[in-house]
Amino acid sequence: MSLPAVGPAAAPAAFPPSAVEIAFLLLGVVVLASAVLVVTSKQLVRAALWLVVSFAALAGCYLLLTAELVAWVQVLIYVGAIVVLLLFGIMLTRAPIGRSADLDSGNGPAAVVVALGTAGTLVAVLVGGFRRAYLDVHGPPAGTAHDLGASIFRTWVLPFELLSVLLLGALVGAIVLSRAGGGPDRRGADGQGRAADGGS
Repeated sequence: MSLPAVGPAAAPAAFPPSAVEIAFLLLGVVVLASAVLVVTSKQLVRAALWLVVSFAALAGCYLLLTAELVAWVQVLIYVGAIVVLLLFGIMLTRAPIGRSADLDSGNGPAAVVVALGTAGTLVAVLVGGFRRAYLDVHGPPAGTAHDLGASIFRTWVLPFELLSVLLLGALVGAIVLSRAGGGPDRRGADGQGRAADGGS
């Protein structure tokens, strides 16, 4: 006697959507809207605050996908550290807090074309790769620290290290550019200060 084949649980119908799917779509709309406001706002502080909203809504999406570790990392690192670092950078560099026409480079149409092309490519790749994938959010959590750690340091360890090197290079480049931009003025101010001290 042959036993019936046991396969993965079939995905439910797309309509009517469940409460989790509706919440995920609403959070996705919040992420998209706040991201657009980040790049279109003419006030740096408001752009940073909209970035907080975008990161927080993205963390909510991770929670709905049962990836609790990624959600809390998103909140602690991006919302709690990166945005605070941006705000401190704005204050320390004495950047204009109010409206600034210098933030508009005039490349809006080209930026829109590039953004739409990138978004279309990502959507096509994700839909083509995960068209039939289904995650049972009512089952056991799939984003625990053990599972994610094993996946990162076994399967994705090389991209993880490459990303670390890329971020380190970006940090060093930002420091070099900031020192190169403020170097001549600072040296000139120091020279004037020494001349004033010598004259007195």
